[in-house]
Parts: sequence; structure tokens; C-alpha cells
Amino acid sequence: MLSGIAATGKLHVGNYVGAMRTWATLQDSYDNYFFIADLHALTIPEAVRPDALRQRTREIPALYIASGIDPARSTIFLQSHVPAHAVLAWIFDCLTPVGWLARMTQYKSKSQSSSPSAGLFTYPCLQASDILLYQPRFVPVGEDQRQHIEITRDIAERFNAMFGELFTIPDPWIPTDGARIMGLDDPTEKMSKSTAEVRSGHAIGLLDPLETIRKSILRAVTDSRTAVDREDLSPAVNNLLTLYQVLSDSTRDQTLERFHGKGYGVLKRELADVASEVIGSIQGRFKEITADPAYIDGVLADGARRAAAVADVTLDRAKRLIGLT
Repeated sequence: MLSGIAATGKLHVGNYVGAMRTWATLQDSYDNYFFIADLHALTIPEAVRPDALRQRTREIPALYIASGIDPARSTIFLQSHVPAHAVLAWIFDCLTPVGWLARMTQYKSKSQSSSPSAGLFTYPCLQASDILLYQPRFVPVGEDQRQHIEITRDIAERFNAMFGELFTIPDPWIPTDGARIMGLDDPTEKMSKSTAEVRSGHAIGLLDPLETIRKSILRAVTDSRTAVDREDLSPAVNNLLTLYQVLSDSTRDQTLERFHGKGYGVLKRELADVASEVIGSIQGRFKEITADPAYIDGVLADGARRAAAVADVTLDRAKRLIGLT
């Protein structure tokens, strides 16, 4: 199993609930590769701040570990530390039809407001390389990333048909609960690292002060009603209930039973309490991990070695099939 998070913006509770928490619970069931996508962070060059990128590439692996991912059981590494990612991405660039890339929703949305880079356009080829190098059976993603897994499957099948069977065709693994956490200020928009950079109250940052987290939840939008009606939930209230359900390890029925008929203020206060407890625990572990900078250096160096040992074998086989060696 393989997945990763781009080294852009600050990680928030949506990243934890939809990705890192799930990874931690699955790590005893699979051989796991969890990376930090620092090369993907370069696709919008005007948004790149070198100091911030350096900080994120150390902060994110520390938050992985603080969220329960064990470097002894899961391989944690930086994408750029394994050169095979970029080499296989170029091979995929050369065999992927332009029409496939032009249809990608992410490219269409991100290219509206700026002059898009070639990297933004060919982003799916690098993402396919990230995945296929490790021959994963499953890729844990949110529902909004399903299209990227579909084009990865298409690229793998095209390579296999043109040059010989090599790549495993991966399936998306989409969590049933909490896969898509929406913004606290707009329940129609997915909670986003980039949006949180420009809009306060949009997201719950994993490293936000606990008082800020509480205030963000108490100020979250709801609807014109005052109490939870389990038979008629607005998107905003449903989002808050989903957050409570996942962070408290409750079932959907337990959560609805707990809050049915209760005022939105009660829901927000109880969600603020459980969020502060869970995120406070992550922050405490994060401080312990980052107290020794050499620890993260060692985790990333070891992870890169372990990842390269697998990725280089796949790349060598691809190069031989295509005639490069």
C-alpha cells in the first residue's frame, strides 16, 4: 500500500482523518510506503517558498509519526530522495496521450487563475510513477483523487500493452468515514491546505494552538435551524457530525443518537473537546519527535534507502523493456 501528501501548506484535521489516521490503522496489514511529495510542490512555481518547503519536508514526516505511523513498520521518505520517481515520470510523459492529461479536473481548476506550468499539466505522470514504482495493490485516497488513480491505471495498462507486462494495476482504497472533510467556513468546499493559507477559520490545523482550534470549531457555519435533526442534516452540520464521529471513534448511529435534538452549540462544544484531546496528543508527540533534529534525518535517510531498494528494481525492469538498457 502506498500514499503521500504534497509538501504544500499546513496539515489539517482533514489530512489526519482522511489519510494519516487510516494509514496508521492499516500498517500491520500491508507493506506500506508513505511519502512526502516535495516534487509535486513545485508544480505552481510562483507559490514555492524555499524556506517553507524545507520546513514542510521535516514537519510532515514528524506529523506522520506523531499520528501513529511507525517508521519501523512503514517506510517514510521524501519523493525527491528517490530519483527513480522522476526518471519513470519522464518515461510516462512520453507515452501518455495529451488528451488524457487535458481532461484532468485538477489541471482544469488550477490552470484557470494563472499561466499553468508544464509540470502542472504532466502532474498525473509523476503521480503514476510515485504509485507504480512500488507495485501497490491499493492506494488510500479521498474520493476527489479517484480520477488520478484511474489515469494511473490507464498509464500502467498502456505501458504493459506496448512493452510487456510489468506494472500491477492498483485499486483506490477510499475510507467509508471521513474521506472528505469539508471546510468549516464553507461546507461545499473540501478542507484544503492552500485555502487555509488565505482564509482563517477554514481548517483545523494539526499544529494550531488548541485555543485557536476551539474557536474555529465554535465559529463553524451551520444553518438557519438551531438543533440537530438526524433525518434532515444540512451539509455543514453533517460535516461537524462526521468529524465528531471519526475523532471520537464512534459509529454513525452512536453519533446521531448522541446529538439528535440537541442544539448546535452542544455539538460544537463537544466536538471542540474531542478535537482538542486528539490533536493535543498529536502535538505532544510532535514536540518530542522534533526535539532531536537528527531523528527525522535518520528516518528519512532510512526510508529513502528502503524505498529505493524497491523502486530501482521496478525502474530497471521498465528501462529494459523499453530498450534503455
